[in-house]
Amino acid sequence: MREKKPKPPQLRFGIAEWYGKPFAALTVDERNRLAKIQGLPKEQKPAVVCPFQSTLERPATCNKPGGACSFRLYERSRQTGEVSFVAGDAGQLRTFCPNRFEEGGAIYRWVAETVLRCPYPVVLKEIGILEPPPTEARAKKSGGNVGRIDKVLVAPGVEPLSWCALEVQAVYFSGKGMRDEFSAILKNPDDMTPFPVYTRRPDYRSSAPKRLMPQLQIKVPSLRRWGKKMAVVVDRSFFQAMGKMRTVPHIANCDVAWFVLKFEEAEGAYRLVPDTVHYTTLEDSVEGLTAGVPVSLEIFEKRIMAKLERLPGPPKIATD
Repeated sequence: MREKKPKPPQLRFGIAEWYGKPFAALTVDERNRLAKIQGLPKEQKPAVVCPFQSTLERPATCNKPGGACSFRLYERSRQTGEVSFVAGDAGQLRTFCPNRFEEGGAIYRWVAETVLRCPYPVVLKEIGILEPPPTEARAKKSGGNVGRIDKVLVAPGVEPLSWCALEVQAVYFSGKGMRDEFSAILKNPDDMTPFPVYTRRPDYRSSAPKRLMPQLQIKVPSLRRWGKKMAVVVDRSFFQAMGKMRTVPHIANCDVAWFVLKFEEAEGAYRLVPDTVHYTTLEDSVEGLTAGVPVSLEIFEKRIMAKLERLPGPPKIATD
């Protein structure tokens, strides 16, 4: 009689960094304190400093509901119940909060050095690039902005003005909210890392083609006409989830420059560090964000016919 193979471990995504600290490194008391905060009314919640947005001169408060900065894949043995982190690419951290990219201002220096040849840019936030079309009712009023560039990096003291646009994109997660996760943390009696309660997954479809792609399609054509570049900052897991993009060899020929960061673990903490840069046209970026290859006409029409065959009512449509 063949011996049964052991069942594979359960896999679920859970918190990797919580309020800027590695979740696994938090003590039980620290976890409980942060979990209790989540159940308080908004006006009673204490401010928690975000280490990635803060500077020595100006501390910044975390404004992400729940305080999760990033997620990673956990596994639990079906035989022993032991909980651990998945290794390799599958276990790499996924950036959940866009402010996670603010760590040390490194992305601004990296982008500015690459695009503007300037290591210390001035960073400006939310500058309008689109206005609603003029109407008779608004003829005497200045137009309001309907589209904004997230960040604009400017090389200081340079004439004519030297600048580039920058967008950052974290990943959305699909699945139930985090309320039950916080309750489970409070019920966890010891130092053992709690296994995530529910299944949730990084939703790259919502993050890439539904959110980021329209932003590029709206903003990049104007930037291209002006001879300016769009820098997009993502982490390695996000970039790997995209479709393959054709690249151009030099920044002068690109519309969009993709700046990809990776997580490194050192001294009990995670750091986002520069990984790769990819220069693409807008059209090739859209193709990569779509992450799909068009089917042939024959295959598409077979799918049409399959749906028609399942329709109730009138006789089926005859084919040649």
